[in-house]
Amino acid sequence: MMCQSKHLWTNDPQKVRVESTHPAQKQSRRNFLGTAAAGVGSLSILQVSRMVHASEDNTIQVALVGCGGRGTGAAANALSTPGPTRLVAMADVFPNRLESSFAQLSKQFGEKVDVPPERRFVGFDAYKKAMDFLRPGDVVLLATPPAFRPLHLEYAVSRGLHVFMEKSFAVDAPGVRRVLKAGEEASQKNLKIAGGLMSRHHQAIEETIQRIHDGAIGKVITCWAYRMHGPVGFTPKSPGMSELAHQIRNYSCFTWLNGSFLLDWLIHNLDVSCWVKGQWPISAQGQGGRQVREVPDQLFDHYAVEFHFPDGTRLFAQGRHQAATWGFWGCVIHGSEGMALLGEGIAEPRIYRGHQPENDALLWRYEGPPCNPYQREMDLLFEAIRNDQPYNETERCAFACMVGILGRMAAESGKFITWEEAMASQLELAPGLDNLKSLDDPAPVMPNELGQYPIAKPGITQVL
Repeated sequence: MMCQSKHLWTNDPQKVRVESTHPAQKQSRRNFLGTAAAGVGSLSILQVSRMVHASEDNTIQVALVGCGGRGTGAAANALSTPGPTRLVAMADVFPNRLESSFAQLSKQFGEKVDVPPERRFVGFDAYKKAMDFLRPGDVVLLATPPAFRPLHLEYAVSRGLHVFMEKSFAVDAPGVRRVLKAGEEASQKNLKIAGGLMSRHHQAIEETIQRIHDGAIGKVITCWAYRMHGPVGFTPKSPGMSELAHQIRNYSCFTWLNGSFLLDWLIHNLDVSCWVKGQWPISAQGQGGRQVREVPDQLFDHYAVEFHFPDGTRLFAQGRHQAATWGFWGCVIHGSEGMALLGEGIAEPRIYRGHQPENDALLWRYEGPPCNPYQREMDLLFEAIRNDQPYNETERCAFACMVGILGRMAAESGKFITWEEAMASQLELAPGLDNLKSLDDPAPVMPNELGQYPIAKPGITQVL
């Protein structure tokens, strides 16, 4: 995976010259798009008649690891796919969250939820117990905080299980490398892996990007990715709650758990922008900070990062979660002949003549059938399993994750960082997660005597 890059940065941003053997650039745009959509079958009626699952009744058993809102939603999507499915095991570190998820799914799906108390596993080793109950060829849904994704994915592949893994997929470069290796092993075992970048399977976005690639706005010049809204929620520590439990309950607020707002919240529109461009960035520089946020956690409340593509064009990413500020959520793509609005947060993607999104300049807007991308991404995975079609989204997911990690590293350090430097980093945000035994174990980061947690400082923080 390692490669070399040469860059010359001058005071004139128009004179950046790049030569790269970046691993993700070795493929043509056609191959990039093919990889991104690997295993995608029909867009309408799923072919469920050609079932090859090992079970005599063709029922695919499912285990859920991580029973929060997104995990419960993923389980509902899995149980709603064509063909017989059954939820047979659940795992979480919090028993109340597991029981709440079980009650909700049982009410919705009845006998499809077959998880007696002895198959509702709690603790840091619960993921193993849930997966151990499955047969090779069954499916596990991984929806814990992103820090645990590499560990859980590795175990799933070792057990011969097909996988749906929610975004994000790691929080640092060592984690990304673990995910990539597990994905390679999955391919060798003919296992199917889907990732929770649901925008990749949103028909409105797919059609818009196809039109862009067909030349609707000319050559893509600049991509802008936004996620701007109110503050990320934070729940104060309850009396008697351990520090580790408190941080996991607030995982969106601790960098070691979610990789930062830039990565875990903005990843969809970073990915959409790279999909539009047909390339992954080769370097980045940026800034961010904690200007108005006062709750005790690790979160920056604003980011601005400039990513550089191999051809010299740019992707600009802005993330902010502050009250009473301008909000926008989506991607703005400028081409040599027009512009497009699309991405997560844009209900009806649109393409315009010129660079002003005015009604009289509208060339096209999506008017196709509604699409639930969360359901569709799961339908495609289960279709591939039942028809034994190649389906492995690991590399694309890992690279999209790495874009967010690269941006965070650049913003938190204030340095110009290349993809190769970021990918080669040995810095783990939370080493030793594999060895956690109990919620009473020490947390990877601890507050000081004032109750404050370590926060990155540009120009001081080391990220490589």
